[in-house]
Amino acid sequence: MSDRLPHEKGFHISWDQIHRDSRALAWRLDGQGPEDGAWKAIVAITRGGMAPAMIIARELDVRIIDTISVKSYNHQDQMDAKVLKAPDDALMGDGTGILIIDDLVDSGKTLELVRKLYPKAHFGTVYAKPKGRPMVDTFITEVSQDTWIFFPWDMALQYVEPYRGTD
Repeated sequence: MSDRLPHEKGFHISWDQIHRDSRALAWRLDGQGPEDGAWKAIVAITRGGMAPAMIIARELDVRIIDTISVKSYNHQDQMDAKVLKAPDDALMGDGTGILIIDDLVDSGKTLELVRKLYPKAHFGTVYAKPKGRPMVDTFITEVSQDTWIFFPWDMALQYVEPYRGTD
């Protein structure tokens, strides 16, 4: 048994890091769309996918951006995923040419739900955990399933005690 609290096995992401990793995801996705390598649109899974989607849209010069709002967490507790707001039906179709972006795939429940709605879309996440990996097509960094990722939009800077000693 570990002496660490659950939040201490964390992967802290800075704004600089999410920007670099989102750009790296854009580089992997560049030229991979079905329309001569281009993507028709980007759909961000709100809320976590919005910052990466903005960066990827800029890098790939995609001007059509929409969102799908899926709730699968209540604070840090996972729950059944449900769609709160869907993107424009005329845009989406079966998902062909659509790049769906999220910050993280954890259990895969969110992406599983969205993939059922848009089976031909391409799913990209910046970070992936092993349980959710089968649901994502392209990602940048894999972290262990028991790691909690702290995104910059969820944090404030503050002092932290050292692990050993206080001298």
